Amino acid sequence: MFRLALFLACAVLILLGLSTLYSFTNTLCQLDLIEAERDRWQRPVDVLRALDLREGNTVVDLGSGAGYFALKLSPAVGKKGQVLAVDLRRLSLFFLWTRALLRGQRNVQVTVGTDGDPGLPTGSVDAVLICNTYHELSNTEVTLNRVRQSLRPGGRLVIVDRARHSTEAEHAHAVPLSLVESELRQKGFEIVSQDDHFIDQSGDDLWWLVIGRKP
Repeated sequence: MFRLALFLACAVLILLGLSTLYSFTNTLCQLDLIEAERDRWQRPVDVLRALDLREGNTVVDLGSGAGYFALKLSPAVGKKGQVLAVDLRRLSLFFLWTRALLRGQRNVQVTVGTDGDPGLPTGSVDAVLICNTYHELSNTEVTLNRVRQSLRPGGRLVIVDRARHSTEAEHAHAVPLSLVESELRQKGFEIVSQDDHFIDQSGDDLWWLVIGRKP
């Protein structure tokens, strides 16, 4: 009876392990498919160009999620550079860490941030990207202070977000460009450029992009 119980327990554990592995692998595949579709409208090449990155730079992806931009930033800064991927969600960061490991992108470092502190190093960051995350920040004043402290003189902050949503119920997931520009100026950033129709697809969300610079 003991051997039978042990056998059944092992069988259950193996099945659970296989089920978890299948679910994990399936999620990785789904992420690749979703991001391939996102490539068609998000204009990632133009976002990276706005960051003005160089080999060996340190760049932050604030609100990285599972790594859509972080994994693209990795080759942009090269092996001598560093990508600091920050998010509040540990599970998303775990998937990002796994994907970076599988791709051999060893310059990606994941960091679990908090509402008021993204955990950035002081004065050693060349650029910060905040894409589709600014509208979710609970305290933009504190976050912008932390970002400014982390940037080197001349460092760039690129923010990309929605100006409006297609449905009234989702307006909380948008933020006006004029408000963000005002907040950047209040924190001492120079506005390098802005595009209030960065992504403008008929019948879909309108996105803007703004580039700030630390003097």
